[in-house]
Formats: sequence, C-alpha cells, structure tokens
Amino acid sequence: MKRHCLLPDISQPGRIGCSLPDLDVPSGDLPSEELLRQELELPEVSEVDLVRYFTALSKLNYGVDTGFYPLGSCTMKYSPKSHEDIARLPGFTALHPCQPEESVQGALELMYRLQEYLTEVTGMDATSLAPVAGAHGELAGLLMVKAYHEGRGDKARTKILLTDSSHGTNPASVAMCRLETGVVASDANGDLDLKSLESMMTEEVAALTLTMPSTLGLFDPRIDEIAQLVHERGGLLGGDGANFNALLGQAKFGELGFDYVQLNLHKTFSTPHGGGGPGSGPVCVRESMVDFLPTPLVIEDNGRYKFSSPPKTIGKIATFYGNFNVMVKAYAYTRSLGPKELKRISEDAVLNANYLREKLKPYYHLPYDRTCMHEVVFSGKKQKAKGVATLDIAKRLLDYGLHPPTVYFPLIVSEALMTEPTETESKETLDNYIAAMKEIATDAEENPEILHTAPRNTPVRRLDDARASRQLDVRWEIKSQKK
Repeated sequence: MKRHCLLPDISQPGRIGCSLPDLDVPSGDLPSEELLRQELELPEVSEVDLVRYFTALSKLNYGVDTGFYPLGSCTMKYSPKSHEDIARLPGFTALHPCQPEESVQGALELMYRLQEYLTEVTGMDATSLAPVAGAHGELAGLLMVKAYHEGRGDKARTKILLTDSSHGTNPASVAMCRLETGVVASDANGDLDLKSLESMMTEEVAALTLTMPSTLGLFDPRIDEIAQLVHERGGLLGGDGANFNALLGQAKFGELGFDYVQLNLHKTFSTPHGGGGPGSGPVCVRESMVDFLPTPLVIEDNGRYKFSSPPKTIGKIATFYGNFNVMVKAYAYTRSLGPKELKRISEDAVLNANYLREKLKPYYHLPYDRTCMHEVVFSGKKQKAKGVATLDIAKRLLDYGLHPPTVYFPLIVSEALMTEPTETESKETLDNYIAAMKEIATDAEENPEILHTAPRNTPVRRLDDARASRQLDVRWEIKSQKK
C-alpha cells in the first residue's frame, strides 16, 4: 500500500487530534468535487502524538541557540534576544517604506546614527546602508571603483586583483561587474606575496580586494606597504570586511590605507547569520569615493532627517532602503555595548581562536604556525596520511553533537579545517570541542573505520553531499510496501 503521510508509524484509523463542537451557525457548502482530493491519505493521530512528533522534529534542528557553531569566516555567534525584541517594536515593524519622511523621523535617525557609528569604527568618511548582504556590498564597492576610474577618464582599468585565499564571492562580484580577475599569490607565511603584487599591479588594475584579516585568520603586517604600492600604481584598495569581528575597536580600515570596505552586519553586529538571511552589507568609503555611494544616504538637515542621493551615485542597488530590521539590531548592539565593550568583542574572539590553536596544534597540522586572529585554520594532512579525510573528521563531530567547522576552505590549505569560535563561547564550550577533536585524532590513528562510517548517532547517516545539493528533495514519501 502506498501512503503519503507525515506520521506513518503512529497513524491508526479512527484517531483524531481535535474535537469540534456542534455547529451553532448554518453550514457552508464544500468546495466543488474536482477540488477535493479523496486519494490523499492524511495521518490519523491523537493530539498528544501529533505534538510529540513535531516537538521531536524541532529538536533535530541545530543552531547557535542549541550548540557551538564554529564555521570559519562566518562569525556564527550568539545574538542577544533583547535586540530581537527591539526590532519587533511596533514603531519599527509597522512602518511602510513608502511613508513620507516626516512620518518616519525615528527610523531615519536610527539609520543616520548607524551610518555615523560604522563610519567611525572603520575609520572612513561616509557609509551607505543600502546593500543587503556582504556580497552585495562587494558588488557596490566594485561598481563604485568602476565609476571612480571612468569619472577620471581612465577606462583602461578593467582588472580587479584578488588573493588566492579570497572568499568565493569576490570573483563572482568581479564577474558581475564585467571586470577581469587577477589572482595574487600568498607567501610562505600566509601573507600577500609583495613580489607577486608588484608584478601584477599594472595600469590595467582598478583595485586590489583584500580580506583583512585573511580567510587564513591572519593579519598581514605589511598592509602599509601593500596600500602604498597599490596607490602609487593608480589603483584603489578595497576591503572585504567579512572578518571585521577580529578588528572591531582595534584597527580601522581607513587608517590601514583602504579606500572602501564592505561590512557584514549579520556577522559582527548581532543579527543571526545563516539560513539564507536576512543580511546587511553596508559599504564604507574614504572621501575620494563618497560621491559614488549607492543611494539613498540619510542626512541631517536642521534637526530633521531625510534621504539624499550623492551627486555621482552608482544608483539604487536594492528595493527601498536596505534591510531595516537588521539595522535596528545592529544599532541596538552598538548602543548597548559602547566603545569599551565593542573593543572587548575582538579581544575575546582572538583569544578564543588562539586558545584552540594552542590546544589542538599537537594533533592537527598547522600550516601557518603564528598568532592568529579571530579564526584558526588547521589541516587534516596528518589524518589524511592514515586514510582519514577532513570530511570524515567533520562527519564524526556530528556524533558528539557538535557542528563541524568550515572544511576544504581556504583552497590553498590542503584538507583545511577552518574554525572560528567567536567571542560568545565559554572556555567550557571550547574545551568540549577540543576534547572531541582530540578523540577524533586518536581514532584516526587507532580506529579509522569509525570515522569512515560516521556519523553513527544521527537520524540520517552519511549522505552524498554533492548529489544532495544538486538534486534537492524537500518532500519525504514512503515507498510502496507489501503487506
């Protein structure tokens, strides 16, 4: 018999999950016969069984509210629930983007002040909140670079230099702007190879996009030399600020020589990150690029707030004004912490990452054995030599109730394990993760089969990840059974 139901194991004929009173109003007509699906077999269960079933399903979800989420370069940190409450205040949620400016002065003031805060912490001169994601902010930055050079009559600069450890969105953004990509190599220390940069920094280069700190979790100590070289050759220095959690309150992009930078409010500034959004990717710029910012900006005019458009703007890049809900949380986060505690965020994030680095480096290969920033990148080379792949390590972590770190990225690290603990995790949480990683390293030596067949304790065993992502099936169906 073929069944299509959510509760096949506990469904029994005659059971019902609710009792309805007798009608005390006239009954209505049923829909027409062709709309009624008589063949649809719905489960017949009691209310308590129904509640227990879906409650059990909900417990299978994994998120930052239920456990450690060490995805590298993602900054999956816990976000205060009070900021969610603030974002749900009727004065914010009941707004409509088409309302007159006079009727939304509070919202505009919030946006204006957030612009000012982000401008300050990045050391730039102006900020646009319009981009709705980190990659969207990258795109806005590159469109501004293009407009900047064309505005100077320099149309020969059609190439953007990236590093070999760049985020995957970097080359995608370049392609969307119809620009060419050049890749600068990293040196033996994981820093940008200055000789490679010098040879590639020609009159065709519009900008160098640099993630700081890099996806290797490293701060390049020669950033001043890099900025000087790029500027001497007529290019711009752009920042991928996805890893800003490592620099907050410690260093400013503007003071490091960057001309523009995109941030991820949904990483550093309190909004939960993941599940496809929501995001916000403000772009902050030096004075030379202010006129090209995407519209709108919020300005103050005699105590009133209004939208403004820069004279050479690249235009609108999103519907209305960006993801306002995310801006509210970022503003609440910034105001609730203040300068001293904002600085402590990066201090604790860097401390946690280096704690993991020191505790685990006897067990996993460390390709760049130096003080890291907010994340540490290990390699599973030792385990690979025993026949255990990084994917096996990641799958085995699921049996410990832990989410794996980012694996196989950055691409320049073989068998990469990229871990970002963030500042919100306690020493006890980190120690639990360290203990699991140590046991896995021991099993790789003594009992590799347990890793090859992991996970063992999850409702679903190991999947073909590539096939699952390409042939996504979100509907579960019981196959025909013979009785």
